Formats: sequence, C-alpha cells, structure tokens
Amino acid sequence: MRDGNAVVPPLKKLSEPILSPSKDGFDSKNIYNPAVIKERGTIVMLYRAESKNDNITGRIGLALSEDGVHFIKHPEPVIEPEYSWEKKGVEDPRVVKVGKTYYMTYTGYDGKTAKLCLATSKNLVEWKRRGVLFDEFPFPKNGTPNWTKSGAILPEKLKKGEFKGKYIMYFGDSNIWLAYSDDLINWEFIEEPVLTPRKDKFDNILVEPGPPAFMMDFGIVLIYNSAGLENGVRKYKAGIAVFDKENPTKLIARSEKPILEPTYEWEIKGWVDNVVFIEGLVEHEGRIYLYYGGADRYIGIAYWE
Repeated sequence: MRDGNAVVPPLKKLSEPILSPSKDGFDSKNIYNPAVIKERGTIVMLYRAESKNDNITGRIGLALSEDGVHFIKHPEPVIEPEYSWEKKGVEDPRVVKVGKTYYMTYTGYDGKTAKLCLATSKNLVEWKRRGVLFDEFPFPKNGTPNWTKSGAILPEKLKKGEFKGKYIMYFGDSNIWLAYSDDLINWEFIEEPVLTPRKDKFDNILVEPGPPAFMMDFGIVLIYNSAGLENGVRKYKAGIAVFDKENPTKLIARSEKPILEPTYEWEIKGWVDNVVFIEGLVEHEGRIYLYYGGADRYIGIAYWE
C-alpha cells in the first residue's frame, strides 16, 4: 500500500458462485451486491435482486447461512420500491448494527438518479424507510444532479479530532466523500472528496465505497470498489484505503494494486461484464469473508484466513 507500511495478504476466492438467480420470481434475472451481518452465529445476507419479468433494477432479498458459504433464500423480498425516488429500484445495500438497531444504506433509483437512502430495522426483515439522505448534492455525475448512490458507515463514534463523538460515513460514486452524524439518521457532508480516481492505476475511472468501514489500530479502513480502463476494456476491481483515526478525511495509505479483480468466467461474462463489486464483510470461524457481486449476475466469496 502507498504512503504506509500496511501489508495486505492476498485474498483467496471460491471458484464458483455461492448464489445464482432463481428459475422464477423476484431474483430470476440477477442476484448480486450483497450486504452481510452476523447475528447469533448466523450470517444474514441482504442482496440486490432483479426479476426477468419486469424492469425494476433492484429489490432487496434475504438469505441465511450457518457456515457463511451455503445460504437459504427467503422466498420474498424484504424491501421493494415504494416511493417516487426509488420507483425503478432499491439497490446495493450495506448494513451495520449499532445498539439494537440495524442501519441499511441503499440506493434509491427513480430511472434517472441514484440517491443514497437509509432504512432501519430491529429484526432485519421489517424495515422503516428514512428517506433520501441528501436532498441536494452539488456535485453531479455526468451532468445528473444529486447522484449520491452508495454509503459505507463506520458503526462507532470517533473518539478524537474534529469529528469526536460523531459517526462518519464514506459515500458517493465516481468520487468518495465524507459525511458525519450525531444519530445515524441525519447526515451532513464535507464538500471536498476524500478519495478520487487515479489516472495511472486500476481505479482510473471511478471509486465507490464497499462494505461498512471499520476501525483498526493504524486507522479507519475502507474497502472500495472501482472501475478503470485496461487496454480499452472497462473493468471493476476492488482496493483498500486507510484514513486517519482523528481526521477521517486524511488518506494515509492506499492500494497500489487491486485486492480483487475478475478472473473467473462468471465474473467476466454476465449482465455487466468484468465486474467484482464488494459490499459485505464478516468474520466467521477464523476467516474474514468478503461477499461480492460477479458480473452483476452472481454472488461470490473471497476470504482472508
């Protein structure tokens, strides 16, 4: 990693998807970009699902696993489009638990703009919509205003610095910004991006948050997704960024090379080709599992042990 001494061990991957589209129903076309959380030894997954029977870009499905690899799907989605800002899809969840409440950031898509939204739950099945987090965001994506899309919350308050006593979240698409909150419901953002694409690296087109951020002794760790052109081909890969614990806008280390990239056929060919996109992370039985979408059609696992 650049600007630091952190060494990231290589990830291992399972060679086959752990979940694929169903024959029929709400996840019959694509199933990808999962959030995960561990509750009483069970891995709970919330995933983006698309049906071959309509043009909704996402519903949120639920699946359970005892070993982190073999999952049983719930037969119905737990979140479907309801409001005008999400009428074409609810997409790409990330989930944290603080106290007894689960907080899910997700993308609400109205057919034109992808907006960062929030929902809360006490049981991971029944969710209360909290709405769009930023009604106005002054940095358009490709000319589209208020495009905020994705959010990765650090599920603990900072202990020092300018943001002492506050929660933080890394959010956005194309660039990554920082937001802060007293209560995890109401958020304010910092206008200057904290992570941007690099012209000469694997992440030369865009960067976007991955799973929820987490705290380590050496800093705040954010696994991020990215897109870059490689010999004229657009490929999605993942990297790691580390931010200062007292100043979460300050980048102190960053991957020189991707930690995950498309290599298997099901990651290279799908609904969108050449994509690995991480949104879930959990520790289970001595391994750190990363759950990701492959080619916007399947769900796979990479892991450290």
